[in-house]
Amino acid sequence: MQEAEKNALVKAMANETDESTVSAYLGIAASKICRRAYPFDPSIMEVPEQYSYLQVEIAVYLLSRRGSLGALSHSENGYSESYESADVPESLMRQIVPMAGVL
Repeated sequence: MQEAEKNALVKAMANETDESTVSAYLGIAASKICRRAYPFDPSIMEVPEQYSYLQVEIAVYLLSRRGSLGALSHSENGYSESYESADVPESLMRQIVPMAGVL
């Protein structure tokens, strides 16, 4: 998937219009995917094609966390929100299969 397609998907799903914000969150998502997929090679920064849609999902999740979307629970008068994790939920990250090589 091309970067322009990813940008368009994130904009549509997160209702975000700022191009630089969308690009920043796609970059954060890419970094998280690459760190999980290639834990022993920090030089790899290109998201494998099979994780393109996951990159979009993670970017949308992170953008949604700026508001109240993505919360597991919410209280109204005493205002309390809780999320699955402080970062990207494990339910998204466990879709990434780490790669290892032979020395």
